[in-house]
Amino acid sequence: MGKKKNNVLSYLYIIGMAIVAIGFCCPMFKGIVGPSANGFKFINFDNSVFVSIGALMIFLGAVGGIVVKFLPKLSKNKLDFLCLLISIAGGVVLLIGFTTNGKIYKDIGKAFLKNAISGFYMIVIGWVVAITGYFSK
Repeated sequence: MGKKKNNVLSYLYIIGMAIVAIGFCCPMFKGIVGPSANGFKFINFDNSVFVSIGALMIFLGAVGGIVVKFLPKLSKNKLDFLCLLISIAGGVVLLIGFTTNGKIYKDIGKAFLKNAISGFYMIVIGWVVAITGYFSK
């Protein structure tokens, strides 16, 4: 009797953030000899700290957004939005890192969309779905 009715729109945020986390684990850019490794390959503090921080922000923001939704004491609108912003800001930091850092990253950055494959597109779609889910409350 006191149950709250849930519809699909209430789950869009979680679905979007899960798509971002899964996309991070998929190959994101074409390499010289085929698909590159997943997003965890970009976490390498020896070559580029800027790219590593951006990659960490994408993944940790997505996972944090999922965790916040499942913990009732933490599930506040501001924390959901903060996790989404951290993930999107990580994407911006990663893009800036690609265009300004080492040779391999510059090669990816020059033709950013041309070299993008499934993981990159899943992350972008996940952000759009999460933003839609957040603002459709």
